Amino acid sequence: MLSRKFTIGYVAAVSIAAAQVPYTGDIEFYGLHKVPVEKVRKALGVKTGDPLPPSKGDLEERLEQISDVVLARVEAVCCSGASAVLFVGIEEKGAPHFALRSAPQGPMLLPDSIIGAYRDFLRAVESAARRGSVNEDLTHGHSLLADPDARALQEQFLSFAAANLPLLRDVLRNSSDDEHRAIAAAVLGYAPDKNAVVNDLEYAMQDPDERVRVNAVRALTAVAVLARKQPDLQIRVAPTWFVEMLNSIYLSDRTRAATALVSLTDKNAADTLDQIRNRALTSVVEMARWKSLEHALPAFILAGRMAGLSEKEIHQYWSQGNRSAVLDKLLRGR
Repeated sequence: MLSRKFTIGYVAAVSIAAAQVPYTGDIEFYGLHKVPVEKVRKALGVKTGDPLPPSKGDLEERLEQISDVVLARVEAVCCSGASAVLFVGIEEKGAPHFALRSAPQGPMLLPDSIIGAYRDFLRAVESAARRGSVNEDLTHGHSLLADPDARALQEQFLSFAAANLPLLRDVLRNSSDDEHRAIAAAVLGYAPDKNAVVNDLEYAMQDPDERVRVNAVRALTAVAVLARKQPDLQIRVAPTWFVEMLNSIYLSDRTRAATALVSLTDKNAADTLDQIRNRALTSVVEMARWKSLEHALPAFILAGRMAGLSEKEIHQYWSQGNRSAVLDKLLRGR
């Protein structure tokens, strides 16, 4: 049940073995609107300091027996010392629901050259993360890593995207192979005309496979950075699917959507903040309360902006550890 999260933030489209973590650290919850957290804790049967449970499926089945719970998702994220953070997601009856498409059934596949280069890239990213080489530039509308080996492979993606755009689109929308769709989403972000692939990446944000969604969000976030930096390009990245994703049962959907929305709301973003307030306020507040600071920070920034605070004020409250003052102000303003 343990997932290893790269510092750089890439999710592999191939299987990567994760080391075992001996015990449970902090337990974080999301999706709780009506169901009491103590009822969820009791059904979970796990507390901080316990050995990490071997089966996430068993935990999810127990949680789904709770009245008013439709779906449950449990994920352990490595690592703080010898412990893992256990994230427990709940989808309640009648709560906001982030809908996913059915899996496509088409036979189309990417060529071996693209698959091989992407797998080499993932290995290079993993190696770079171990060395602490994690700097990344998104200002070109796609990721360029500081690590020379990873960056060289990313530069190949530029050529792949330019030469194979129709195939990449076809695979992304129609292939039955999850790995190929995930790779197509990543490589499409390197297309020379970013406007031409925004719709494709937004479509991929509702893919049934989590890895496809992760790569689509990463690619679209980079496009949004370019759109902010060069408004004359008239690239339009709508916030709608990022906002809806804040209500997902999947942890990676929520955290990556929050990170993307931090970029989309850094200036002149009253409409987007209103959309978050109307569609996902509770989700943002509960994420901003998490004890895991790395995961809580993007949601806290969004909460501060919705509360009308300046960036300096948000930073001060965060540095002082006074998150409750900001969240209380936001909820009072609601």
